[in-house]
Amino acid sequence: MNLPDTMHVLERGWLSSNNIVFVGKDRTAIVDTGYCTHENQTLILLRHVLKGRTLDAIYNTHLHSDHCGGNHILQTNFPSVRTFVPAAEFDRVQHWERSQLTFEATGQRCERFRADASIRSGDKIILGDLEWSALCAPGHHPYSYLLFCEEHGILISADALWEKGFGVVFPALDGISGFRETRATLQMIEKLDVSIVIPGHGKPFTDVKQAIEVAHSRIDYLEGD
Repeated sequence: MNLPDTMHVLERGWLSSNNIVFVGKDRTAIVDTGYCTHENQTLILLRHVLKGRTLDAIYNTHLHSDHCGGNHILQTNFPSVRTFVPAAEFDRVQHWERSQLTFEATGQRCERFRADASIRSGDKIILGDLEWSALCAPGHHPYSYLLFCEEHGILISADALWEKGFGVVFPALDGISGFRETRATLQMIEKLDVSIVIPGHGKPFTDVKQAIEVAHSRIDYLEGD
């Protein structure tokens, strides 16, 4: 499985999400920063990849604590880093509304961090000297987004698609619609020309069709339960 030289996938253990590090000619970035209990390891791994360069940007696909728990330590060690969060969460981060940010509801920790800018569906982002499209992907989290590089067929799927399923549909646990949105997100992915998926948890994979079939069967089971 070949990825562009400017991107590096750091596969992490549970509870941390994977980290995708981009080292471009003029700009470095990390997509998702893991859980806070692994923050020191996150910093060590990141510095190893950066090889003395500073970190310019943090992008969080969504604000579950296993995807943004390393923001605080990275902002502390790279003071000039700019952090990009989903647009619907920007004000909640600025005012640190913990109940709205789901940290209390899930019983997980997350050190306070700042948000500098927001990401909206349809935004084009340059990461690792490649163009990526941000695509809204509700279901697991109502404000999650995916990143897709059409040139190489690479999808950073966060928790919308894993090799054997997807992340817990938290809105459904609260009696809020979630399965319909999850299915719509999978249908959106099916329409993309994806060659490689980098999930939020687990190793990257290439059998996208099989993964989507497994995900659909899981939704069918959950809806029928």
